Amino acid sequence: MSAQLSFDFSKEHPQELLIANNLKLTIALEFKTKDLKLSVNEDLKTPSLSINDQFRLFNTDAILRYALNDFEGLNVEVSSIDFNASVTASKLISFANQYAKNYRKTTKLVDSIANADVKTKIQSAISKASSLVPRDLSHLKNTGNQNILAGVEVKKVPTDKKILPTDGERNILITSALPYVNNVPHLGNIVGSVLSADIYARYCKSRNYNTLFICGTDEYGTATETKALEEGVSPRELCDKYHKIHSDVYKWFQIGFDYFGRTTTDKQTKIAQDIFMKLNENGFLEEQSMKQLYCPEHNSYLADRYVEGECPKCHYNDARGDQCDKCGSLLDPFELINPRCKLDNASPIPKFSDHIFLSLDKLEGDISKWVEKASTEGKWSKNSKTITHSWLKDGLHPRCITRDLVWGTPVPLEKYKEKVLYVWFDATIGYVSITANYTDDWEKWWKNPENVDLYQFMGKDNVPFHTVIFPGSELGTNEPWTMLHHLNTTEYLQYEGGKFSKSRGVGVFGNNAEDSGIPPSVWRYYLASIRPETSDSHFSWDDFVTKNNSELLANLGNFVNRLIKFVNTKYNGVVPEFEVKNLPGYDNLNDDINKLMSSYVTEMEDAHERRGLEIAMALSARGNQFLQDNKLDNALFSQHPNKSDAVIGVGLNIVYAVASLIYPFMPETAETIYRILNAPALKICDSFNIAVLGGHHINQAEYLFKRIDEKSIETWREKYGGQK
Repeated sequence: MSAQLSFDFSKEHPQELLIANNLKLTIALEFKTKDLKLSVNEDLKTPSLSINDQFRLFNTDAILRYALNDFEGLNVEVSSIDFNASVTASKLISFANQYAKNYRKTTKLVDSIANADVKTKIQSAISKASSLVPRDLSHLKNTGNQNILAGVEVKKVPTDKKILPTDGERNILITSALPYVNNVPHLGNIVGSVLSADIYARYCKSRNYNTLFICGTDEYGTATETKALEEGVSPRELCDKYHKIHSDVYKWFQIGFDYFGRTTTDKQTKIAQDIFMKLNENGFLEEQSMKQLYCPEHNSYLADRYVEGECPKCHYNDARGDQCDKCGSLLDPFELINPRCKLDNASPIPKFSDHIFLSLDKLEGDISKWVEKASTEGKWSKNSKTITHSWLKDGLHPRCITRDLVWGTPVPLEKYKEKVLYVWFDATIGYVSITANYTDDWEKWWKNPENVDLYQFMGKDNVPFHTVIFPGSELGTNEPWTMLHHLNTTEYLQYEGGKFSKSRGVGVFGNNAEDSGIPPSVWRYYLASIRPETSDSHFSWDDFVTKNNSELLANLGNFVNRLIKFVNTKYNGVVPEFEVKNLPGYDNLNDDINKLMSSYVTEMEDAHERRGLEIAMALSARGNQFLQDNKLDNALFSQHPNKSDAVIGVGLNIVYAVASLIYPFMPETAETIYRILNAPALKICDSFNIAVLGGHHINQAEYLFKRIDEKSIETWREKYGGQK
């Protein structure tokens, strides 16, 4: 005899009834009599059994009884189900009803079946029935409960206490080159120093290293005096104005200084003069009469940087009196061919004045030994070592450290009381004085070489002052200074094939980035992705928009959004209990993630930030691949609940790991992910952890990124392309 069976897909029926009905029907298929041939009618969506279109049953109990040809014990619920003695329709109906009532809980009904043949058939029936019934977890209530593995979070630093070195911990002092106060920083300035230092500082703090990140504006010198004259204000007023401009720009870029100070302070005077006097007492200062260039047009001695002309070495026509930006050579302004005053183009004339020189020739042996040791142990970037060694190779000579100016740190000698310390001797001491303005216990950072590692970030043009002059000054005091451990320098960032120029309106400056309406995280991501680590790199609007749309939005944003929305829709934001053993290929996945995380830590420890960002995004891409490979969709959720739960659990943990790795680069984005996950900031680990556990509750999805319209490219290119 032949009959057609159809299952219960009614949207009107509650979950429990759907399970009971369909389980009885799949049991009917497993236990039917041998003479009954049952086929499935997939067109019908209600439970029925049809025989030759003449006879039809709609009640699933009746259908099961008909299939087994067993009508004994009608409407009698069997309390004790023992299939060893016999298998009856009543027992099977009772089993289906009890299973349906307990389907949300772990049930021992199946495990209690001793008859192996019956158990196998019932397990098969349950599997088929489960695939027919959509899972309904609407009963789960999202209460905001947290269930995160203990000990994986980033340590919270007390805001009411100063950060100081701690015995037995890794103590890292990070500085960014002090931006000069008379300009608005452009993107090249930002990525070359403060952003690079901030990325590393955030990485260290996410590793739970004891870290202090300080910076501030460099405010003394001729350039400040001259700019103040141009604007008709006092040098102090000018410094106040630009200190705020710099501070506001860096706040918008989310540069997380622990303290952002300035060099025009009493502590700067005290510490710089103390270093000067100790150098003098130890015989490392000398007097020389120095020929200087004087501008007869505006009656002032010219700072080296305010003399321009042709470089005697590479013949670049716009070399400065202190350095050639093209070949990198340090210069004396009198070496320039056809020198001119930068301010008024007048031809400067030489004049003689007595000055104090730092006897670098006497310190050369100590400096060379220190450079060899520090550059090796601290893994200085290649350009840092190249520039330093080229200077040492030429031999060190006494270098003037005083100037005929008013705006600066006064020279603490009676004969020279009308002069000030040269800004490039004075400015690097600003790191120390800014720390002293942060904490009275500054010597615990700066005179603690056994317990503190100093990391410094800057553009390549600042290298000699940090590897020769400042270390030479420290060595010459014969005091136990914390000296440079790792020096990280960048090449130049070009703008659309040319140079940034504030005067010509070429390029994006700090305030322009904010005006664009593009969030700081996108700017930080793009700048880090093109960070000029080994050669000059180029800002491009086409590339900027492509990276936002194709990398941030399509990779990271899609990965997080897809998974979070699925968990909220299907699981009501409640992480299910899960086991990784239910994921085929989990060991390979775990190995892939561990390799990525280990590589990330290795690269970031050496401040290879561009590569670190690439690896972080590779982990996000691996997460996308994981969801794709496991086909996260409604069918997986309904038909393979154990696997679906494991995909959710592991996927959320990959999202958590990705957030920790991108935090140094995009702190706001990472914090948004942490908020969505309802989880604390995750420390950066060497390997993958299952930290988000079953029973944890997440929040609703938030968009991490927005698509940028390609039409904006030409608008921005026109706006920042220079004066026409």
